[in-house]
Order: sequence, then C-alpha cells, then structure tokens
Amino acid sequence: MTTRTPPAGLAARLAETACVDAPFKLANGTQLDAYFDEYRMASDPALLRDTATALAGLVPDDAQVLAGIELGGVPLVVALSAATGLPAVFVRRKPKSYGSRHQVEGLAIDGRRTVLVDDVVRSGSQLLHMARILRMTGGPVTHALCVLERPLGGRALLADHRVTLHSLLTEADLPTPRTGGAA
Repeated sequence: MTTRTPPAGLAARLAETACVDAPFKLANGTQLDAYFDEYRMASDPALLRDTATALAGLVPDDAQVLAGIELGGVPLVVALSAATGLPAVFVRRKPKSYGSRHQVEGLAIDGRRTVLVDDVVRSGSQLLHMARILRMTGGPVTHALCVLERPLGGRALLADHRVTLHSLLTEADLPTPRTGGAA
C-alpha cells in the first residue's frame, strides 16, 4: 500500500474541517452517514496549503504533469502544482458542450507522464475513467494521488489497470469516532 504518514495533526485538522456527520448520497445511489467535504478543506487556505505540501511528498519523481479531476481534484491540483512546480491540467467527466469543447483543459500533455489527483477514492471507477481519457489524449498515466482512500476496492481496480494509488490518508487514519465512514 502506498500511503504516507501525514504531518502531525493534519489528519485531525482535516477531520475537524472536512469530515461531516450528515447524510450523503453517492453517484451510485449509496447513502452514507458521513462524508469528506473537499470544499471545506479547499476553502481553508492554510489547510489546503498544508494538505498540498503533504501530497507533494507522494508525487512520483518522474511526474511531469498533474491532472485534477473535475471538481474535487481541481483546487487540490492547483495547490499541488504551486507546491511542486509541476504544470497542471484539468479533466472533465464529459467534454465541454460549448466554447472549446475540450475534455482536458490547460496545456497539451504531449506524452508527458501524468499523475491523476483527486480528493477521495472509493471504488476507483472515476479515476480509471479519467486515466483512460488522459491515455487517449497522449498522457501516460501510471499513478494517482488522493487525500482520502476509502477501502472500497479502488486501489485494486486501479492496480489491475496499471495505475498505482498513493493516498495521504485512509479512513483508519481519521480520528475516531466516525459513524458510517467519510465519502
């Protein structure tokens, strides 16, 4: 398992700020009792900076581009880009229906080793979908980063498709008690 011990107190700060004890419905219809609200994390400048700094230690040495997943991965990838000096791109679930009609926004990837960035990984299906999009546009993707990994099979699914997941925290790293798990 590729995880990193976060700096002292970061897990507690993330839990206090971004773990919400309230009903939350996932895209697949699953109902949770609690969830991780990445927008609360991203709206706290010091917490976002500290999270990005900790995530920077997980970026593979050969990474050339960071790709933020719509929408939760966007603030993370911007902060991580600033922390690492690596350029960022932004990946939409579907191509934009107007204007540029792009699905990948930002610089051209042009074969550069690309690392996916998202807030929470559950089943891994969203990251796998985005890895496929980036691979089709010329971005070799073999690594993905997340702030929080839930033990719902995402790591195994990604590994089956040659993507190594690096998580800053797992659900077990969050201070207890947590009821129902964080999304």
